[in-house]
Amino acid sequence: MTVTETVDAFHRGRFHLVQPKGIGHRSGMDAMLLAALVAGDGPMRVADLGAGAGAAGLAVAARLEKAEVLLVERSALMADFARKSLALDLNAAFAGRVSVLEADVSLAGRARVAAGLADDVHDHVIMNPPFNDGADRRTPDALKAEAHAMEDDLFERWIRTAGAILKPGGQLSLIARPESIAEIIAACGRRFGGIEITPIHPRAGESALRILVTAIKGSRARLALRMPLVMHDGPHHAFTPFVDDLNNGRASYPRLRKP
Repeated sequence: MTVTETVDAFHRGRFHLVQPKGIGHRSGMDAMLLAALVAGDGPMRVADLGAGAGAAGLAVAARLEKAEVLLVERSALMADFARKSLALDLNAAFAGRVSVLEADVSLAGRARVAAGLADDVHDHVIMNPPFNDGADRRTPDALKAEAHAMEDDLFERWIRTAGAILKPGGQLSLIARPESIAEIIAACGRRFGGIEITPIHPRAGESALRILVTAIKGSRARLALRMPLVMHDGPHHAFTPFVDDLNNGRASYPRLRKP
């Protein structure tokens, strides 16, 4: 199968992403907001679960000079797009700190370790899981359906993997739809605490369309609801200044509370 592809600039040209055109999921704002949840100046190991073409993980690597990033993707086609991005001369400044692993995020125990996801090695895990109910699949594009359609117990399985591969005190970060809050909290269970949730609203007075969630492995701190992020100021499509900074890699969105 011949797949048309594009090379798209993110963070005002600080990194570039090779993506399929006409099939699969096209990365954008969600991935950039997810990447902004990773903050810090020192060396760190970051795993991007269900990375797709690698937008969020590459955004972390491009912004944080000491971050080593593992892109985990089960689709061979999408993993190949991530490799194409790393081969671009435009990404040479950080490509040596990024690797790609073809593996199913939902694997558990010995099967997960054998696939290359070892226990207690990462400082951060980020994820943008499929967010639509499986019954809502209406696209004839199978790759796009896989990227967007939620499977049963998805959050339980993905967060279980995050809990296994994170170091104690490591940070889980994800972006999801608001209706998934209960499932996310339940999946964190006794694995994670100190959950912080930020609702993302298109405009003031409109309902949230996304939530940003962070949690700390082994923490017993209470859940906190953070001040909402409002994407647009007024009826037009321009981002608010802070959201524009997050989208373009000029700022991070760190946790309120230290681990």
